[in-house]
Amino acid sequence: MTASLMVTKRDNHTEALDLDKIHRVVTWAAEGLQGVSVSQVELSAHIQFYDGIRTSDIHETLIKSAADLISEQAPDYQYMAARLAMFHLRKKAYGGFTPPSLFEQVKTQVEAGRYDQQLLTDYSKEEFDLLDGYLAHERDMHFAYAAVKQLEGKYLLQNRVTGEIYESPQFLYMLVAACLFANYPRTTRLDYIKRFYDAVSTFKISLPTPIMSGVRTPTRQFSSCVLIECGDSLDSINATASSIVRYVSQRAGIGINAGRIRALGSEIRGGEAFHTGCIPFYKYFQTAVKCCSQGGVRGGAATVFYPLWHLEVESLLVLKNNRGVEENRVRHMDYGVQINRLMYQRLIQGGNITLFSPSDAPGLYDAFFADQAEFERLYLQYEKDPAIRKRQMKAVELFSLLMQERAGTGRIYIQNVDHCNTHSPFDPAVAPVRQSNLCLEIALPTKPLDHYLDENGEIALCTLSAFNLGAIESLDELEPLAELAVRALDALLDYQDYPIPAAKNGAMWRRPLGIGVINYAYYLAKNGVRYSDGSALGLTHRTFEAIQYYLLKASVKLAKEFGACPRFNETTYAQGILPIDTYKRDLDDLCQEPLLLDWDSLRHEIRQHGLRNSTLTALMPSETSSQIANATNGIEPPRGLISVKASKDGILRQVVPDYTELKDNYELLWSQPNNDGYLQLVGVMQKFVDQAISANTSYDPSRFEGHKVPMKQLLKDLLTAYKYGLKTLYYHNTRDGADDAQLQVAQSDDCSGGACKI
Repeated sequence: MTASLMVTKRDNHTEALDLDKIHRVVTWAAEGLQGVSVSQVELSAHIQFYDGIRTSDIHETLIKSAADLISEQAPDYQYMAARLAMFHLRKKAYGGFTPPSLFEQVKTQVEAGRYDQQLLTDYSKEEFDLLDGYLAHERDMHFAYAAVKQLEGKYLLQNRVTGEIYESPQFLYMLVAACLFANYPRTTRLDYIKRFYDAVSTFKISLPTPIMSGVRTPTRQFSSCVLIECGDSLDSINATASSIVRYVSQRAGIGINAGRIRALGSEIRGGEAFHTGCIPFYKYFQTAVKCCSQGGVRGGAATVFYPLWHLEVESLLVLKNNRGVEENRVRHMDYGVQINRLMYQRLIQGGNITLFSPSDAPGLYDAFFADQAEFERLYLQYEKDPAIRKRQMKAVELFSLLMQERAGTGRIYIQNVDHCNTHSPFDPAVAPVRQSNLCLEIALPTKPLDHYLDENGEIALCTLSAFNLGAIESLDELEPLAELAVRALDALLDYQDYPIPAAKNGAMWRRPLGIGVINYAYYLAKNGVRYSDGSALGLTHRTFEAIQYYLLKASVKLAKEFGACPRFNETTYAQGILPIDTYKRDLDDLCQEPLLLDWDSLRHEIRQHGLRNSTLTALMPSETSSQIANATNGIEPPRGLISVKASKDGILRQVVPDYTELKDNYELLWSQPNNDGYLQLVGVMQKFVDQAISANTSYDPSRFEGHKVPMKQLLKDLLTAYKYGLKTLYYHNTRDGADDAQLQVAQSDDCSGGACKI
């Protein structure tokens, strides 16, 4: 002990510095780990002791020291740093390492206005005590360092102004479960709560940002994705902007379909006025998106959708471009360009694409989504009609401009609107899908609002979660997990609030869910198959068949208990049509894997009882939420065996799962020869997924002559994605020449701020 120096404790009293105490904490954090050194952490900390130093500063220095030692040679430092960080977190939350009882935690935080007061109404002290006995606080020691920092930064209950933290992770998981199953019968709900708690706290089911940060608090809005369609009127545009503000402030990522807005120079009120075009209204939407910070959890962000054949398309495609002036750029949103078969045919045939203002071509915009044959008929008719304002471009020039801007910004996305409607759970004749969301995995019907409180409009909300493929040993395990996920998310639809009638319409009419996967790269590595060589096609087919099958089975079971969703009649499921009936048959040339499950019996059950949920699957990016499970994100190959990610909490190193045993099995992003194998796998997934998939294209310029990716390659990949039935394409990634363990921005998940990879 160094008696001459005093330290300041967290409660501001002072005591003598005890070096042995510091050593004991570091030794505890190293227990059972391989290749970590207590003395190395202590030496690397370089703690500059001075009289009155705060113990919290000592602890933070030790945490950083351990985190800085994370490497391929010593990956277990990520767990040592995590334990030190969790110790520190609990000290801040509770004043000591041991958490209070569950009932005391709830009572204290409800009285402080931080937890939903309904918790104390719905549950007795005896029930809380039973759940408290089931809590496994030791699971807090299973997180990796990146997970603890993400939990601390985004998900745990806290005062984001002062930095005070009020809970630890196991309380989060248990109380999310308690809130979601609160309305279940008392005879069964504790069993569901325990099972769901086990599934999420052992990382078998991954929860998105809005659920982890919001459920159990007084703010009841947990949908990750909000799809808002704008009409071609000032009232509708204003209603759209108001809806954006409301939902951005409550943690949701926004998709805005602005394709109906008429082009610059169009007549208003029979020629009384001259329309200013799309750009001023896009700027209006951008202001609405950026006016809220989402409570410090993540920044507001949105993607705006418009058709490739819009008369203003040349101006719209360059809105994110760094060249130009502010008057003709709207850089702080992303853009989704909508394409269909006819557009691709014009490209392949070397023809022209004719551009129209939707307001000048009656019925064309609606047919673009609802009826491909009718769209083609109208399009050809209007091309020949001299009375209709139009302009032509060579298809190759227009597509080249699109791909040039996609490559230059990385953030011009693709929506194949025909695939979104022909391979869809919705009947496009009555409920067409006209847009996606910020992360391009949601594909749900929408209807423009005539005013903010329009009860006839439809805003689509989607509630997300994901299966951790790396945590399952057999596909049979998916069946009980599917039931838990569907029950929990379906209950959330009734638990959350709907500040806008149109949003409640979408949620209650269709009860859509979007359940995806994380840790796919680890899953492939664990099974000894790769992205690029076709070896993963069969495994992927079997896996996603099981996922969709068991989710549908769970939704049928809920329909028997609670009834089918009210607009089940607007789904193709009601006609006995399943995703396995409508996929692109080009996939059969790639993968001859047979269907292994009893789809005929399931089809009969669905037609007889309906589905509780009109959609069940969507493959989201999961960038941040996958870090909580120390998993690889979504379906993406990692860029390095150690990802060095920048977040608002600083630089975080994350090591791929089972690094020591499987490091040679991982196929890294930039080691893939091209996009073909990846796109084929996504096509196989899309065969079963009823919504869409956040799929990226990636390019290493060093593989090409002159270190420049040729336009021919970009167009080939776009056509390949269409050929295999992909509904959407998300990021365009370009390797910048850095090492594989490069800085990789940890873009917030679940369709969040600036960019998003849920």
